[in-house]
Amino acid sequence: MANETEQAQIEAAMRRAIDAAATVVRTLPNPRVGCVLLAADGSEIAVGIHRGAGTPHAEVDALQQAGDAARGATAVVTLEPCHHQGRTGPCSQALIDAGVARVVFAQIDPNREASGGAAALRQAGIDVVAGVLAEEAADLNEEWTFAMTAGRPFVTWKYAATMDGLSAAPDGSSKWITSEEARRDVQRFRAGVDAIVAGTGAVLADDPRLTVRDEEGMPLPYDQQALRVVVGETTIPSYYRVFDRVAPTLLIQSRDPDVVLAKLVENQIRNVWLEGGPRLAGGFWNAGVIDRVIGYIAPAMLGSGRAALEGEATTLADMRPIEIHDLTRIGPDIRIIGTPGRMQREDFD
Repeated sequence: MANETEQAQIEAAMRRAIDAAATVVRTLPNPRVGCVLLAADGSEIAVGIHRGAGTPHAEVDALQQAGDAARGATAVVTLEPCHHQGRTGPCSQALIDAGVARVVFAQIDPNREASGGAAALRQAGIDVVAGVLAEEAADLNEEWTFAMTAGRPFVTWKYAATMDGLSAAPDGSSKWITSEEARRDVQRFRAGVDAIVAGTGAVLADDPRLTVRDEEGMPLPYDQQALRVVVGETTIPSYYRVFDRVAPTLLIQSRDPDVVLAKLVENQIRNVWLEGGPRLAGGFWNAGVIDRVIGYIAPAMLGSGRAALEGEATTLADMRPIEIHDLTRIGPDIRIIGTPGRMQREDFD
């Protein structure tokens, strides 16, 4: 059992590893992971991070920096070291080969294909401690963890609406309901997702780029773009901007949420940004596969037009609450972030 000083050093190193991992925006299809190597006296030897598929995992990154200094060290890792051969070798074996004396990790790996690292390390005679700051580390990869355990991507539905709940005018136009500040805020969220999903109706109406852009409105490099996904059976002309060469595009000729999500799983998508089309959003909402809602409310009224969501509610008993996690003013608009819940009929008695 570590004494209080050692425990404080370990927790500080774990927070350092979590903060380091958080500097990487997107690591599709892998989780964000950080690793700090500590010497016997508690001093820091190296900090490693995973930067994306095909690049060294956080443990290997730290070991490469440390060299021979890794022998006898303590590896503090945000996620249980992997124990499988993918594009790179198992981190458990890398730690064993490097001669580390102890491995401390936060979150147990929920990926069945990669788990088992802790057992392999213990079998090799390495002291292993699990669960240090596990909740903080899990928050780092909320969407990825959900995808690993639920068997489908985590879905965030984003919408923009007026104060009377309308997202499009009667003629179908829906561009620029909210402010430039809100649109920049959306880009910060988009930068962390794996796929941006829109329906064919919204694409035909607005011809959106569905890309991730910087503060100046310029698209990020191709390898930093999310997959653009257009769903529906209506044909989109080839000159529409979703077919440009700025980002990859996938067409799914179905609006069925199960079909769409299954196709995204095939493409190793973990984190989905759903926007563009109240009908499409309604389908996902009715199927119960929306995990987070981000709404931007503009201080304006339309009076008539299309609602932000086309659901199947027929009575107040069908209403579902939203547990609000964040309420922030973005320029002139209000941003609301929440988690959908389920309303029981007896709540209306």
